[in-house]
This record gives sequence, C-alpha cells and structure tokens, in this order.
Amino acid sequence: MNDSLNHPLIQAGQAALETPRDLTATITQLVVYPVKSCAGVQVQEALLTETGLEFDRSWMVVDAQGAFLTQRELPRMALVQPQLKHYEMVLRAPGMLALHIALDRAEGPVRVRVWDDSVPAYDMGPIAAQWFTDFLGTTARLVRFDPEHKRISSLRWTGGIEALNQFSDGFALLLLSEASLAQLNGKLAASGQAAVGMARFRPNIVLGGPALAPHDEDRLEVVQIDTAQGAVQLQPVKPCPRCPIPNIDPATALSSPEVGDLLQSYRQDVRVNGAVTFGMNAIVLGGVDHLLQVGQNVGARYRFD
Repeated sequence: MNDSLNHPLIQAGQAALETPRDLTATITQLVVYPVKSCAGVQVQEALLTETGLEFDRSWMVVDAQGAFLTQRELPRMALVQPQLKHYEMVLRAPGMLALHIALDRAEGPVRVRVWDDSVPAYDMGPIAAQWFTDFLGTTARLVRFDPEHKRISSLRWTGGIEALNQFSDGFALLLLSEASLAQLNGKLAASGQAAVGMARFRPNIVLGGPALAPHDEDRLEVVQIDTAQGAVQLQPVKPCPRCPIPNIDPATALSSPEVGDLLQSYRQDVRVNGAVTFGMNAIVLGGVDHLLQVGQNVGARYRFD
C-alpha cells in the first residue's frame, strides 16, 4: 500500500485522529467470506490485513477456463457453508460430505480471471475440484489467491492510493449499517413483502447504533475504529453497485425479484451512472495487523462534497 504522507486521504486519516467525530457507532457484525460467492462466516474478531479481513476472499471457484464463478450464474454457491478452524477450512453443502482444506497447503500455480483481472493463484487439487463439480453440476476448481501478488483496487476510486484486495469484486471491505437494512425492510413490509437479512448484502463490517441514519455509510469520511492496538482507519471510496445476488435467499438459494425491484425505486446512484447501490466499499488506510472485534467503537466525520 502506498501510504505517502502527503496524499490527501492519508492526511485526512491523520486529521481524523485529532478532530471531534460527527458520528459514533459500534461494530455489530464482522463477516468473513473465505470462498468468493459462498456463504459468509460471522466472527467475533478478525485480524485486519492490507487486503481486508484475514482469509476474506482468499479462495475462489473457477470454471474450466479459469474464469471466476459466482451466485449470479450458480445460486447454489450460497449453500456452501465454510467454517474456519485453526489449521483448516471445512466446507459443507447439502448432500455432500465435508471438504477439508488445509490453510497452509496448495498445489500447482495457475492463472485465473476475476472480472477484468488475470491473477496468479494456486490450485487446491482434484478432490476439491470434484467436490465443487459434483455440487454445482458444472466443471469447477477451487483456487487460492497468490499472497505474493498485489491486486490493486481501482485508482480512480481510491484517489491514487494503491489499496489491495484479493478475490473480492474490487475493494478490501464492504461497510453497511443496520439502519440501511431497517429502512429497506420497512419498505418491503409496506409493499407486503417479507423482511430480508443482512446476509443477502454480504458486508464485512456492519455498523449499528442509535446515531446512525439509513445510508450514513455513504456520507462518511475516514472511519476510525478503536482497537486495543490503536486506531484502525478505513476510507469508504465507492458505493457498492448491486447485481441480482441480493435477490437470492441465502438459506434456500432461490431467487425472487422483490428486493432488487424495490431498491431500484429509491437507490439509483448518480455516482455510478444510476446503478442501484447498497453499502460502501472501503480501503485500509491504517491499522494493519490490528484486531477488529464486535462491539468496538467506531467514529467518523461526514463528508461534504
């Protein structure tokens, strides 16, 4: 990461340590998604790395040509439930025996594609490939991100900071507030639809607290989290455009259009050419190797563009 001290975002992060906060909140959920587009793992604490929460999107499922696979085309991926243990990741899915993946092992190097990026990775072997092929009903392999590779987020959105991520759609973290989901569920109820859970939106950090208004995360400057090791500083940089995945019920993998249709009615965002957005992508400005925990205090100032 390029932490040039004279960069405006870095300077804003330093200023955030010294100025009063417009908004205070707490972390109410931390979620790691070890395998891209599979279910998340709620944790009480997570190590912050340059690329986001430790193990987040470290693995990815690819097709026979090495292109990434997601719930967009394979909703059943939502039913793959990871569990992180000390030395291994265990994957479970309906009708399948558990798949055990050692955290410190991989097989041969491969080249894979995630969106427009071609990146180096490591194949996780034939057993993992067969497991995903059988469950998804299409030829698939499991790969792990090469930690030596520096996949840089869009410099246009980061303001030139070389912020890193692994197999995420493009940024280290996704921030979302409970207030934003509550507003959506209120609108769903008013239209006769059932409430939906936070899991549909796949955030890494969920913010809660009485001071939060819906979509305050859209309006924040540097977000500061108070940890035992010192301040963590995150910069929200890009509204998160939404594909059809929020329409997929993560408990059943069944898709219905009501969530996307409702968001279309009030969440079109001029910042991303009118796309529907929900949540903010963020990068890591400071606090690498600090431990994030549910219940930690969060403070930020509002951004005035």
